[in-house]
Amino acid sequence: MRSSSVCYELSTPQLPWKHKVTLRFATLLFNTSLRSDFTVNRRLLTFLDPKIPPNPNSAHSVSSSDLTIDTSRDLFLRIFTPNPTAALDESLPLLPIIFYFHGGGFAFGSADATSTDMAARGFAEKLRAVVISVNYRLAPEFRFPCQYDDGFDALKFIDEMDDDSLLERVDLSRCFILGESAGGNLGHHVAVRASEYEFKRVKIIGFIASQPFFGGKERTESENRLCKQLPLTLYMTDWFWRAFLPAGEDRDHAAANVNGPNGRDISGLENFPATVIFAGGLDLLMDRQKSYYERLKRMGKDVKLVVFSNAFHGFFGFPDLPEYSLMIEEMSDFIAKLM
Repeated sequence: MRSSSVCYELSTPQLPWKHKVTLRFATLLFNTSLRSDFTVNRRLLTFLDPKIPPNPNSAHSVSSSDLTIDTSRDLFLRIFTPNPTAALDESLPLLPIIFYFHGGGFAFGSADATSTDMAARGFAEKLRAVVISVNYRLAPEFRFPCQYDDGFDALKFIDEMDDDSLLERVDLSRCFILGESAGGNLGHHVAVRASEYEFKRVKIIGFIASQPFFGGKERTESENRLCKQLPLTLYMTDWFWRAFLPAGEDRDHAAANVNGPNGRDISGLENFPATVIFAGGLDLLMDRQKSYYERLKRMGKDVKLVVFSNAFHGFFGFPDLPEYSLMIEEMSDFIAKLM
């Protein structure tokens, strides 16, 4: 795959009324959970997005199980495995692995939350891959770099596993990282660490960054223009960075502004994986995602940018939208080419 850019401009930019209501209601409730003292009302969040157990039985052709890494930091994996089929076993005996990092501004979400479970299960089913959803720690209780440590430790844990029965149908030399929003930011930094680490079996060959969450002190044009666009407003992004970054640091910290003056030059990292970036034309973070694409391209990385001009931030949570189906097609093509 060569560096390239694709733009999808659909003919029906207006959202169905049910999605408009959902976005407005969800934004209101999530804003209510963000307190002015930079703490989170977790009880309200759990009510909005309740936790569910894994399902070892066939649910939508995918079974799931939990695997604990470290109880002291509630670090565990929820593993989603597509049920075997004759056609699959004949054409591809071993499945790729996708390490999945959910979004939520580093402050929301968990691997066992209903929305995350549904998203990961959908990826496992549609992409025919074993999806490993990582339950990383959340801000503000745990700030940078806890989330990055948890994400990287998940890769090392799978790499060093003695019990292969849980992953008997996978090819550890064909692993991908998939991160959405804050998970896309996390995925970038984990991919950088992985590029410098010598794994025994795990090999990260691809990074899928869906609307990655990046920041910076200087406002971009899309941040100013779309500052109140639901569901992610400029107020919320500022709140998330204040809650996540070390005390006293600003949005030009290397964790937030990977494209800025403190961002790391990764041109020398030969093992940084091929990357596809998904951006939305109604997402205030669009300019930062485009800058990320340009930066990777300048550094000689194999990268592709896909823009859905009518997509808002978090469109990946609405499987009935046409942009979601197009995103799945792009993901499938990306994985197939690297396989």
